[in-house]
Amino acid sequence: MKDRYVDAGHLPGIVTQVYRKGEIVHTGLSGHMDLERDKPMREDAIFRIYSMTKPITAVALMMLVEEGLIGLDDNVHTHIPSWKRLGVYASGVPTLLADQPPQFMTTQPDRPMKVVDLVTHTSGLTYGFMMRTSVDAAYRKLKVNDFQTPGGLETFIEQLASVPLEFSPGTQWNYSVSIDVMGYLVQKLSGKSFGEFLRTRLFEPLGMTDTGFFCPPEKLDRFTSCYQPKPGGGLKVQDDGQASTYAKPPSLESGGGGLVSTTHDYMRFCRMMLGNGTLDGVQILSPKTVELFSLNHLPEDKELASMAPPGAFSEAGYSGIGFSIGCGVNINVAKTRLPGTLGEYFWGGAASTAFWIDPKEDLAVVFMTQVMGTDARLTLRRDLRTLAYSAMTESYA
Repeated sequence: MKDRYVDAGHLPGIVTQVYRKGEIVHTGLSGHMDLERDKPMREDAIFRIYSMTKPITAVALMMLVEEGLIGLDDNVHTHIPSWKRLGVYASGVPTLLADQPPQFMTTQPDRPMKVVDLVTHTSGLTYGFMMRTSVDAAYRKLKVNDFQTPGGLETFIEQLASVPLEFSPGTQWNYSVSIDVMGYLVQKLSGKSFGEFLRTRLFEPLGMTDTGFFCPPEKLDRFTSCYQPKPGGGLKVQDDGQASTYAKPPSLESGGGGLVSTTHDYMRFCRMMLGNGTLDGVQILSPKTVELFSLNHLPEDKELASMAPPGAFSEAGYSGIGFSIGCGVNINVAKTRLPGTLGEYFWGGAASTAFWIDPKEDLAVVFMTQVMGTDARLTLRRDLRTLAYSAMTESYA
């Protein structure tokens, strides 16, 4: 990984950690956390984990499911009444006038959106960066999911109430703000801000001391700079770690992509999941709830390949992959063309971070780096997976 990605100039630096059968069996780091200041990578470096926030939000939601406050088969509008009349896009485009809301013609959905649709990205919601439809154009105009939106998650939910769904819930898989909506539900049902719920119910109990929605001043010396590819090769700064927007609390605490964390902290989260919901005597979930993360919750056990619309974005390849609770799940190893195990679940972040949890092998891998928009994103995850599984030398009867 060092030779192919760091020394070749595709990534500024990396930290890789592998846990197996009760112990950390590998910690490797190379390169830099800040190229401009010539700061070598360090094991306790703090990274923007972007969509690796999603599984954490999913666990938070499932904690409330276990408490009987919400169910995966609940209609979303029972918890968000303003969404009861959400229609499906039929025609229309966002108006160019800044003070006018988007004007659309809609049709009735085949059925109401359910919480499981949020969990699996089959809700009909989308992301503004998709650049595919009039609906995602409306998201961009309204600045839906902007971390600095005044009013935070409440304003975010109001914005979504004014925009139609891209499709009827349960009929397609489309990467979206669905997990951010789950964060709002956690906040509403728990009576705590989403960040406070995560801090008091997850991060502090698990010893995830460097995970949160911003990097405080006393930790900025450990905060990595984020990069993007330069035309013609090399990297340029996308977000300076010492002058970052992550240096102050956001207005919107994004359950879909807002957290910063360390390799150590994220591995603590993975180890809790490998431990059937318990780590060092602290129980977060029950074993039966954790088992749900290894199952495919897409309708009729479909793969992403058969449900994703043309041009859809994903943090994973599609073949052989289903979707569980806030993350992808391996449902056909042969189709992935990679070593792996049925029921392993995983995801990645926009800055090329990645993790996976393999309960059958008692294995967890966390990979941290900071590059946005690199073509190497899926390739490096392929190589990481191949190298990790190739290091396992047991013989099986």
